[in-house]
Amino acid sequence: MTIQKLLVLLLFAAFCTPQIIAQSPSGNGITLSGKVLDAQTKAPLAFLSIVLKTEKDSAFVAGSLTDEAGSFTLSGLKKGNYRIEASYVGYQILRQRIVIGELSTFLDVGVLQMQEDAKALDEVMVSAKADEVSSKMDKKTYAVSDNISQSGGSVLQAMTNLPGVTISEEGKVQLRGSDKIVVLMDGKQTALTGYGSQKGLDNLPASAIERIEIINNPSAKYDANASAGIINIIFKKQEQHGFNGKVGMMAGAGALWEKRENLPTIRPQFQATPKLNPSISINYRKKETNLYFQGDWLYAPTLNKNEFSTRTYEDGTVIFQQVKRNRRTDYATAKIGLDHTFNDRNTLTVSGLFNREKILDNGDEPFFLDSPEAQNRYRLWQFLEDEVKYTAFGTTVFTHKFRQPGHNVIFTGNYSFHREDEQYFFTNTLPDFIGKDAFKLLSDEHVWDFNVDYSKPLRHGRVEAGFKGRFRSIPVNMQFFPGQNSPIDVGAGGWANYDEKIPALYSNYVFENEKFEMEGGLRVEYVEVDYQVNPDHNTYKSDGYRYFQPFPNLRAAYKLNDRNKVSLFFNRRVDRPNEVDIRIFPKYDEPELIKVGNPALQPQFTMSAELGFKSAFKQGSLFTAIYHRIIDGTITRIATQAPGSVLLYNVFQNAGRSWNTGAEVVWQQKINSWFSLTANANIYQNTFAAFTVVNRYPVPTTYSAEKQQLVSGNFKLIASVKMAKNWEAQISSIWLAPDLIPQGRIGSRYALDAGLKKIVQKGRGELVFNATDLLNTMQIRKSIRGSDFKLESTDYYETQVVRMGYHWKF
Repeated sequence: MTIQKLLVLLLFAAFCTPQIIAQSPSGNGITLSGKVLDAQTKAPLAFLSIVLKTEKDSAFVAGSLTDEAGSFTLSGLKKGNYRIEASYVGYQILRQRIVIGELSTFLDVGVLQMQEDAKALDEVMVSAKADEVSSKMDKKTYAVSDNISQSGGSVLQAMTNLPGVTISEEGKVQLRGSDKIVVLMDGKQTALTGYGSQKGLDNLPASAIERIEIINNPSAKYDANASAGIINIIFKKQEQHGFNGKVGMMAGAGALWEKRENLPTIRPQFQATPKLNPSISINYRKKETNLYFQGDWLYAPTLNKNEFSTRTYEDGTVIFQQVKRNRRTDYATAKIGLDHTFNDRNTLTVSGLFNREKILDNGDEPFFLDSPEAQNRYRLWQFLEDEVKYTAFGTTVFTHKFRQPGHNVIFTGNYSFHREDEQYFFTNTLPDFIGKDAFKLLSDEHVWDFNVDYSKPLRHGRVEAGFKGRFRSIPVNMQFFPGQNSPIDVGAGGWANYDEKIPALYSNYVFENEKFEMEGGLRVEYVEVDYQVNPDHNTYKSDGYRYFQPFPNLRAAYKLNDRNKVSLFFNRRVDRPNEVDIRIFPKYDEPELIKVGNPALQPQFTMSAELGFKSAFKQGSLFTAIYHRIIDGTITRIATQAPGSVLLYNVFQNAGRSWNTGAEVVWQQKINSWFSLTANANIYQNTFAAFTVVNRYPVPTTYSAEKQQLVSGNFKLIASVKMAKNWEAQISSIWLAPDLIPQGRIGSRYALDAGLKKIVQKGRGELVFNATDLLNTMQIRKSIRGSDFKLESTDYYETQVVRMGYHWKF
């Protein structure tokens, strides 16, 4: 079946078959402003009456008086068609039509001129946008509290139920089949979740998070990095007056039974791993000042990896191995902040985020020839990883509001520090000796950001412009301590310094009338990356890259009526290699499958287009989209065999051009007052063009691949039931189809999650019970083929966890 036929079937199925979109509140609504002048003298008309009425039945909506400058403001408005009326003694009553749309929170009708004689005035069209989910069809927002079945886990686990989101075999978040995303925290990049990458999501507690935004088609306001889109994590923050807050505790256990028993002669797997997640949120607001604190701790030992592999080489050698990793993790996060309003024009926000992550990994990796049952073990590799990570992030935001509502300029300064202090201790047991090896890595990341963002409402939309400057420095030092007959490559150690400079300018224009919407923008970036390498390194030399590139974006939409809209998106984006992608030091957590970076790695550039349709109907909605991405310089890992050895080296490379074409459907329906059913389907085709690369480490080795193509997808179903006595239940299921990865494929995966929630203490308390992967079916099967080898593996890592918890508001 062709991809075209599959896309047609998927779109047809969306209308025949019933993921949940947790809609964010509209907040304070839309603010309408303007000014009234005498048509002849141009003098302001002070203290005249302004009234807004519905067009359909002339019902009163809002009213105000102009000030001494003739200016007026109407707030808290909703989408719709209205008429504005202005009356003043000695002047003809002024009436104009107002259309409030979906693109701007603030809008300006401009100057209204009142005349003494009777004269019809031109119609005024105004566009506005309440903060509704997917109103522009480029962003979806999900409340973490609505995800009952994943409550008490990490942010990564909380994302598994979101439409269009999957978790890759390496534990990375994917949007529509690609892991090239950027994770923001409160709209900002931090070292906690990575710059130009993603990390830490598997340990960041979901209890600290208010909601998660998925932005598939970012505008020019956002950094050009991340071709697949942006995930914005919004931390909890109370703004009620006085002293208030929330405390909670979740506890549970995972790995309740073995999915597969160990190969002979190694230490036991983790079982019945305890999970603890206490959290506290405190807020104090008085007059112009708001203080807040959010603290979370996640203690979650886990069977992090339990992979069984078979490697078959051309010379007939067959190796059986297991990688078992028992992980102990302590993850503490604290956020503190202050909001202060100096006057109605100027506000200041200062906040700090502090994090400490402690990881202890105990690993066992037995290697057998012929078969494990023959007890022909030729190596046992055991390791202890002792790692601690510290992150500090500080931000200062100063906002100046001009007299016109929505007309403002925002100055933002950020500093982020991240330390990675990592030690590995290895025991290499062979038939005739036991060797002891070790290495130590120390990395300090410093990032300075400065942003200026300007926004001005217009009669039919708004204009935006801004500047961003970034300087990023990461010095890394790796020391190897080899033992007897060590397999460690001591000549690949030393130091390396990563320096990045990015100045960027952007502009964005938004227009809307009653039927048509348009948003167009351009971001221009200059990027300079220098990677200085220890001159004694035995393979790699200093490298880097520079580019000066434009990144346009366009969105055009046509409103068929109040409930149906068609949208077209286009953008060009980039994925810059992260520092760990080019890091020159080999990793030995798997001694016969060694990962190493590539300092010659270049950015990949992506062109994306999407056609979307959204329909809102009684107690439900439907969103469908067809998308296509073209990627040049595709970044991926390529495994090659070292000459005369069974060792495999996994190195990042630019593997030529690739394509991602697919369709997505998100459907939700409230069946009745107590039952709602939602579904999400995403089908796509991944294509990799034929390519040839050379892995330079440890010696130059050429790898060539033919064109690869596979249709894949994922399907999610969530049912929510409201029961008597304030009980609510949720069942969610996910099925991931087989997918294409460079050099091979990954098998299908399935999981079923369930949760219960009960509101107690007159709404102040909340009890939660849940279980993930109830049937213990989630496992990762991979098949990889190289020039001279084949690797088949299945990872039976921990996925089944049961939890219970209590939260209390005060």
